[in-house]
Amino acid sequence: MGRCAITEGATILHADLDSFYASVEQRDDPRLRNRPVIVGGGIVLAASYEAKRFGVYTPMPEFKARQLCPNLVVVPPRFEAYTEASKAVFEVFDDTTPIVEGLSIDEAFLDVSGLRRIAGDPIDIARRLRAEVRERVGLPITVGVARTKFLAKVASGVAKPDGLLLVEPERELEFLHPLPVGKLWGVGEITERKLNDRGIYTVGEVARLRQPQLVSILGVASGRQLHALAHNRDPRVVETGRRRGSIGSQSALRRGPKSTESIETLLLAIVDRVTRRMRTAGRAGRTVTLRFRYDDFGRATRARSLAHPTAATNPIAAVATSILQSELDTIEERGLTLIGLSVGNLMSLDGAAAMPEQLLLPFGRKDQTPLDTTLDSLRERFGRSVLTRASLLGRNMSFETPKLPD
Repeated sequence: MGRCAITEGATILHADLDSFYASVEQRDDPRLRNRPVIVGGGIVLAASYEAKRFGVYTPMPEFKARQLCPNLVVVPPRFEAYTEASKAVFEVFDDTTPIVEGLSIDEAFLDVSGLRRIAGDPIDIARRLRAEVRERVGLPITVGVARTKFLAKVASGVAKPDGLLLVEPERELEFLHPLPVGKLWGVGEITERKLNDRGIYTVGEVARLRQPQLVSILGVASGRQLHALAHNRDPRVVETGRRRGSIGSQSALRRGPKSTESIETLLLAIVDRVTRRMRTAGRAGRTVTLRFRYDDFGRATRARSLAHPTAATNPIAAVATSILQSELDTIEERGLTLIGLSVGNLMSLDGAAAMPEQLLLPFGRKDQTPLDTTLDSLRERFGRSVLTRASLLGRNMSFETPKLPD
């Protein structure tokens, strides 16, 4: 894992695509440009800035979004289009600097501290990066530039949409302290309410408190973290080569009755996608987790572990189906608007094969059955849609959406 030491100057960039899914849709369909657009099916997965002006946000129910914005345009998600756009953007990042830490499908930290002599000042690099993303990928991107990762991310949030903001080292606290406490990492609605109830509304007001006072209000971990961030103390460095802790995918569903067969079919499609990603990434896992969201907005998470790490489709599908069967009564009673699957406790496939325990046969180095190997090869050569399960034929599977990297 690569690491880069913190430097004195503002040399960390936080690059964040603007309303990523919605921007891809507007890029690909000119009729959607300058119109309030949401991506989703039952819930809002992404909203264009035109829709956000009406108060639409993620993950608002679609019916509420329509109430707020009668002229709303709803489009189903196209995960493969977003994946391709993300790959193209990360190619721009990699062309900019070798020190890139991806946070999710649409944002990353970049360290440009060693590029001044060959590429210019960080602000010039950031300008070129934004222009390159616009020219090569056709998407708007906001960049924050600062001395720490925390402040670079705050800067990009302030600069949105489609902006660029440099926070110079000598004016860090001047920039940070007037901001609302919600800009601090770790401050959600509950923490913000606790602070507001005590008359604390800005980052500067947090900074004026002694650490023991914050600890008494928020607990040891949160109190110490917020005290440090309010003074812009963030020693973390930009790391390359980070590996995610789990690989997963999820699908939003429209409200209304659904048959057990249709839910199982959808789950198998998700399993196919996740296990293919695992094999592509060279990872095997043991813990299978299913996440459910119900019509009443309640949520549940269920997990079971395999005896052996694997990236093969069948054993993971068997565990996932077993978990689903145990939840069918609840689903019938409460309805279902989202189902997600992830596989955790990951390790490299080579490492899995080297473990001192008996692996499932056949145990090739890539942990694939002959069928998995054949399907992966055909999809790689002819495209992902060349083969699908017979049970999926004639079904609209367009509502599958990605789980962001952990």
